[in-house]
Amino acid sequence: MFWLHAVSAVRIVMLSPQNTLSDVMPHHELEIVYREIINKIYKIIPPMLESFHKGQLGRVAVIGGSEDYTGAPYFSGMASAKLGADMSHVICEPGAGQVIKTYSPNLMVHPYMRQSKNMKEGENIDNISKTVTDMLSRLHVVVIGPGLGRDEAMQETCARVIQEARKQGIPFIVDADGLFIIQNRPELVQGCTECILTPNIVEFGRLAKAQGIDANGDPSKLCEELAKKFGGPTIIQKGAKDYISNGKHTFVNDNEGGLKRSGGQGDTLTGSLATLLAYRKAYHDRIWDHENDLSESETLALVAFGGSAITRECSRLAYKEKGRSLQAADLTEHVHTAFLNTIGEKTKI
Repeated sequence: MFWLHAVSAVRIVMLSPQNTLSDVMPHHELEIVYREIINKIYKIIPPMLESFHKGQLGRVAVIGGSEDYTGAPYFSGMASAKLGADMSHVICEPGAGQVIKTYSPNLMVHPYMRQSKNMKEGENIDNISKTVTDMLSRLHVVVIGPGLGRDEAMQETCARVIQEARKQGIPFIVDADGLFIIQNRPELVQGCTECILTPNIVEFGRLAKAQGIDANGDPSKLCEELAKKFGGPTIIQKGAKDYISNGKHTFVNDNEGGLKRSGGQGDTLTGSLATLLAYRKAYHDRIWDHENDLSESETLALVAFGGSAITRECSRLAYKEKGRSLQAADLTEHVHTAFLNTIGEKTKI
């Protein structure tokens, strides 16, 4: 059984279920194909111009953060900021907000979310979710799930955020306990092409089971099959290799990463994806002069691959420095270097 592995808009390679791109192509050809992909991602990256004003290069919000989980939204927000987003917001529970504010003054923290047990008199899901969704018009991208937890009120608020983001055409990324929402209510993302889901192997298995898919099999085929079931979203199945599919095209990123699997590394991925999606919007809005030769569907796939590549390089750099002591915070400090190593800076048109 063979499947099509789309490595770029112009190059397609046949792979067996057991093989990846590096198994069937000579190293020099692999480098050429990889460079083709990176060169296209490079086109999306805005140059650093004096004419830009605050906010044009990314207004991102991470929605999550509860009493028990304060690190995840911080890691995601900081990855977004370190990759170059002008403004990085965290929308969270008040108990998490006070803590996250002490982590960094660079994040704008809004304690608008509520766990069920912490709702005050007069507060309900309707007015809480409205407070959150009222912020969407100020944003380019939303990340839903880091540190969210499974409290019913928190989950329902985020479900409404997803609905409103779709109405407004705002791209969003769903991770962690945000995926629990999708597992139970797949219609929220059904047919949405401006959505990226980032499950790990366990979360992927739950999503697959909910869609009636046997998760035991070739990961690349499974990722493609699940993406087809959703009919729009791009899925990044995280692991030793990252499988990326929108149901039509599938990438496998087996770039070297670190060997430590400490919790929280996926938050660097969501933050990186958020900034790249903001850059994608800037590209399609043509806030600088460029060829404008990439379609919206193509740039979304490139963003997914770019976020994966940057995160894996962060992991590699952090592991090289820290070894088995590596923690999620170590990746944050390598985001900029990982960007330079994988994509490269753009200072001029």
